[in-house]
Amino acid sequence: MKTERTSLKRLPKRGNFDRETINAILDEGFFCHVGFVVDGQPYVIPTGFARIGDDLMLHGSAASRMMRNLAQGIDVCVTVTLVDGLVLARSAFHHSVNYRSVVILGKAEMVTEADEKNKALEAFTEHIIKGRWAEVRWPTELELKATTVLKLPITEASAKIRTGDPVDDDEDYSMDVWAGVLPLKIEAGIPIDDTKLNSGINVPQYVSKYKR
Repeated sequence: MKTERTSLKRLPKRGNFDRETINAILDEGFFCHVGFVVDGQPYVIPTGFARIGDDLMLHGSAASRMMRNLAQGIDVCVTVTLVDGLVLARSAFHHSVNYRSVVILGKAEMVTEADEKNKALEAFTEHIIKGRWAEVRWPTELELKATTVLKLPITEASAKIRTGDPVDDDEDYSMDVWAGVLPLKIEAGIPIDDTKLNSGINVPQYVSKYKR
């Protein structure tokens, strides 16, 4: 639901509160930025994440300052941004970027039950590349203890999206300057074997045919 904190003040027409739109952006993104305040000092930390249903999952070292403080239930702001293209206008002032972003506000809670932590770690792995969890060694009890998993409900969230052409001043449209959009996207390269890889192990299809 739209709240006072998630209502867009700047260019509200770009706002979107549809849950499917928000989920799609979260599911495509690799990294989020986590904003929080400790003793009056603001921090913004980039980190990996995953979505399980209506919850955003975060994980990190049990010794992490961010994880320790968020686990205490302090306010947090999480953002995810996807860049889709460079918007090149006829004037320097109207250059922009086509993007999709999500902002989530709330308080995170620690996941303590072992099965739920394992499901979260599976979600983190599968969020990076689907099919990987079934092949790798799963976390040991010691590794689980060394990892903190937090759950942030996606209840107070908004998306903001820019698409389309540059918007120039009327008098600038007659200028002999190229204007338009330069699309950008993530593309996978050719997989590179680990130098210590055992012989005879082929690249799995979920790696060689990876698409985001």
